[in-house]
Amino acid sequence: MLPERRSTVVSSSSYLNPSGHNDNSFLLLRRGKKFGRIVKLKLSHLFLFFVSLFFFSCMFSGHKLLFHGSEFLPHFEQNPYMKSHMLVSSEIDIGLNDSNIERPPGSKKRTKHLPCEVPLAESVDRILDPQDYLNFTRFSLGFVETERYDKPRFGGHQTLKERERSYSAINQTIHCGFVKGANGFHQGTGFDLSEKDRAYMKNCVVSVSSCIFGSSDFLRRPATKKISEFSKRNVCFVMFVDEQTLSKLASEGHVPDKQGFVGLWKTVVVSNLPYTDMRKTGKVPKFLSHRLFPSSRYSIWLDSKMRLTTDPMLIIDFFLWRTKSEFAISNHYDRHCVWDEVLQNKRLNKYNHSAIDEQFMFYRSDGLKKFDPSDPNSPLPSYVPEGSFIVRAHTPMSNLFTCLWFNEVDRFTSRDQLSFAYTYLKLQRLNPDRPLRLNMFKDCERRALTKLFHHRVDSSPPSPPA
Repeated sequence: MLPERRSTVVSSSSYLNPSGHNDNSFLLLRRGKKFGRIVKLKLSHLFLFFVSLFFFSCMFSGHKLLFHGSEFLPHFEQNPYMKSHMLVSSEIDIGLNDSNIERPPGSKKRTKHLPCEVPLAESVDRILDPQDYLNFTRFSLGFVETERYDKPRFGGHQTLKERERSYSAINQTIHCGFVKGANGFHQGTGFDLSEKDRAYMKNCVVSVSSCIFGSSDFLRRPATKKISEFSKRNVCFVMFVDEQTLSKLASEGHVPDKQGFVGLWKTVVVSNLPYTDMRKTGKVPKFLSHRLFPSSRYSIWLDSKMRLTTDPMLIIDFFLWRTKSEFAISNHYDRHCVWDEVLQNKRLNKYNHSAIDEQFMFYRSDGLKKFDPSDPNSPLPSYVPEGSFIVRAHTPMSNLFTCLWFNEVDRFTSRDQLSFAYTYLKLQRLNPDRPLRLNMFKDCERRALTKLFHHRVDSSPPSPPA
């Protein structure tokens, strides 16, 4: 049946005019036409209003862009008095004003960064640990265990002379965290683990680790279906947490079993955190995996904002074995120069500005130069890493590099992206015949192997210790 059609014609009992048309129907028709003309007129007025508003907005935006780009900046550059008063004194002193990278806040459009294809092996059954892979620079590296100070520190009290010597790839003993007070002084400096957990970690040959301190993140379990049975049996997945985080995770349903496991993660509780800055405490498992897992040959660091979606042995094969590298980290998805990173950290108040300036001036005085993407002889494809994902072999050079990098974080700020290039370039400069085999890969490859989330909270920027 066809649907009933609605009509404006009145009933047949209504009066018909001589032409046979219903007068009421005729009036309704005329009113309808009049209403239609009114609606069309108002719609046209409304349309013209929005068109005018659109052009007005364009003109206003263009004028504002002209103000920033064509009128204000030349006057700004030509007037030293205005320039010196617009910039903070610390930026003038360290040369940030000549970097030509400062932009108005919010002026840069967000770019969507996507993963790219990573040709991993089809399965772990088809990869082999190369026999000649560990043929890297060999030397003996020891670590400072105790110091006689009234106030012992986890990172120790490294002098500038000791710091300079530590960059040499020779048989030596260096500061690398876990420094305790000598007999008669305070013993504990932090990052205390139970003997049971230490025994478990001592037997790990391959480790995947992450950490959550101060309940700053959710627990994101590795994608179990993507992990091979071989890796489930032979790889240690360790999540370092403090008591506060453990309690928070339990309230969210992540209750460890009798062996301390939540899924694949083995939860290891850290007591007596060595720093009040949780970000700096997080650098301990990030950089010092060779100390936490003394028998481990390979390790993967995963930031807590990421979920592992790839088998760890396939990752080691792709980033280390195939490229004959001992350390792999991705470059940053957006910034490639330390000058840019310094400005971004200060814009977003990631850390105390004076502490950032102090660190940056120190590095510049020791030879740090701007990144030149046009230089074919540049030792790195980028001076800024995306440090949330690190793959490494525990070789002497790899261990030395991460100890040096950790010492920079301990001495200065927790923003490790500021110290990466300086540490690597200084190590290479002082050891030209003993290179660190670094694989700095594309960030899109990192995104293909993990799933990225946001942190639970964004804590306020910490201040440097007094």
